[in-house]
Amino acid sequence: MAIQTTTIGSYPKPDYLRIPPFVPKHPDPTERYTAYLAARTAEDDALLERATHENVRHQVDAGIDIPTDGETPRSHYVHYHLRHLGGIDFENLSDRVTRGGAWKAKFPTVVGKITTGPHFLADDWKRAQAATDKPVKITMPGPMTIVDSTVDAHYQDQAALAADLADALNYEAKSLAAAGCRYIQIDEPVFARRAEAAMDWGLSTLARAFDGIDPAVTRAVHICCGYPSAVDLEDFPKAPRESYFQLAKGLDDLAIDCVSIEDAHRYNDLALLRAFEQTSVILGTVQIAATRIETAEEVRARLTDALKHIDADRLIAGPDCGLAMLDR
Repeated sequence: MAIQTTTIGSYPKPDYLRIPPFVPKHPDPTERYTAYLAARTAEDDALLERATHENVRHQVDAGIDIPTDGETPRSHYVHYHLRHLGGIDFENLSDRVTRGGAWKAKFPTVVGKITTGPHFLADDWKRAQAATDKPVKITMPGPMTIVDSTVDAHYQDQAALAADLADALNYEAKSLAAAGCRYIQIDEPVFARRAEAAMDWGLSTLARAFDGIDPAVTRAVHICCGYPSAVDLEDFPKAPRESYFQLAKGLDDLAIDCVSIEDAHRYNDLALLRAFEQTSVILGTVQIAATRIETAEEVRARLTDALKHIDADRLIAGPDCGLAMLDR
């Protein structure tokens, strides 16, 4: 049986696209996108469609079975979603140290109850799906990762904030499913940095975000261990790899279909895969912050080792995380 392939989320943007590229650990990740929105024109909409189609086709032409939209409309993968919600202030930013102390930045502030507005991700999916017959996956930031990417001046209770965020994500996920999207992925990298909190309230809010989704939809969660600030860094802060073992049973018990984990940057003990008795695993086989390109033989060897611990129909190959840091 052939092992399916997918990408995780982000993809490098073409040079002509004026949407700012993702810059990990930027001190103000909202600033450049705010300026882009203020100057946006009808030409930018046409460029976005062109760039999205190019990104999707680039993946499909490489043989990817389940491409993403490349998160082409987004500058920051969390804040793009939050700009469509009420209760979040992007004008009065707040300083915060986050990601386990790995990042200090100015973040949007939660100033009221989280509310939803017009649906928007279904349009992103339709734009991307028009480029291919392959099923395009759409990603959303998870409740716990959103909590870690904002400053809460209203709820003063992380679990309560996460619950309302989960409801807002569920609202958007149901719209995606109704439009025909069959692969929805929620990104929760903070699970790996805060495994205890993830088990306490993170897993339940993840389940809440997927509640009532059409069973024809593949529900995935992506949990990487963190981006560096630049490519080819030898050493940078990462979440402990042991977190995957802590989280595995709880994830396997959830009503989700697929768990995405990184493995290329640093190998896991592949006995981890045995803990996923019913859930499929997207195994990271490509480093996302190294300019060296893995050989096909290296990728094949790692997947062959993984197949000693999980059936081929539940193993999917992908990169460790989004590819936005690499050039095209």
